[in-house]
Amino acid sequence: MFVDMPLDELRQYLPTRDEPADFDAFWTATLDEARAAATPATFRPYDSGLSTVEVHDVTFSGFAGQPIKAWFIAPRGATGPLPCVVEFIGYGGGRGLPHEWLHWSAAGYAHFVMDTRGQGSGGYLSGDTPDPDASGAPQTPGFMTRGVLDPAHYYYRRVFADGVRAVETAREHPLVDARRVVIGGGSQGGGITLAVAGLVDGLVAAMPDVPFLCQYRRATEITDEYPYQELRTYCKVHRDQVEQVFDTLRYFDGVNFAARATAPALFSVALMDAVCPPSTVYAAYNHYAADKDIKVWAYNGHEGGQAFQRQAQIRYLANLMSV
Repeated sequence: MFVDMPLDELRQYLPTRDEPADFDAFWTATLDEARAAATPATFRPYDSGLSTVEVHDVTFSGFAGQPIKAWFIAPRGATGPLPCVVEFIGYGGGRGLPHEWLHWSAAGYAHFVMDTRGQGSGGYLSGDTPDPDASGAPQTPGFMTRGVLDPAHYYYRRVFADGVRAVETAREHPLVDARRVVIGGGSQGGGITLAVAGLVDGLVAAMPDVPFLCQYRRATEITDEYPYQELRTYCKVHRDQVEQVFDTLRYFDGVNFAARATAPALFSVALMDAVCPPSTVYAAYNHYAADKDIKVWAYNGHEGGQAFQRQAQIRYLANLMSV
């Protein structure tokens, strides 16, 4: 069933942003620290058994210089410079195996698939990157409450910094046209996309697909689904820490990053999505500061448009690249 406002109301939904005064300073310091600690990335050839693409196993420096894994996949024999899609992954998933990521190389792009630290054992795509910075404080099982009482130790500070460094690493590869880098991902990957869009200039486009990590407080009030349920459970137990939790999350809200974005964007939303309620998606979309469009999947849940959305993205980028 439809789980949120009617579509006409969603299109007009523009909640007041809840943003800490030091939001920009916090992220500038975070990224400066990551860059200062960075070491050169490694791109090692990987025998994927695939004949139409060349694959490299990547290790690059993310938050605080910590090593993050990725795949770099490009059409075999390409001489470049190629446009590149940097992709972020949904909640619980890791980078998986190269043959699970062939769509963008088939469309003629270089493809940089960032592993998500600590994830990759959630039941679908496997991962290879640890998260060494867990605060050690009590948390609800999962990632949403890891370090949630302090913005400096919150899990997504590390992940969003990793995302920015993934773009910077992709841009440095000799096969990539640094002026034609696109970011995208679904669910958690869409939330990371919004964060990176608000932190990185000069992107060709951003493609947040049914994005997660937007308007956290509202999400916990209107859905019982995971992963937002992790926050609800934590607040249910730690009754005296509720405001401290949401004070931290102001630094990580996709709505606040959307208001800083400069790249054109193609969003998607599903009106029967109880995992990432449509109003939380529209909160980010309606605050998004650059040119934008949104695909509405009226009768879909969190799966969104799937192959239909991917087709729309391929056509969207083809049009942008031809300008």
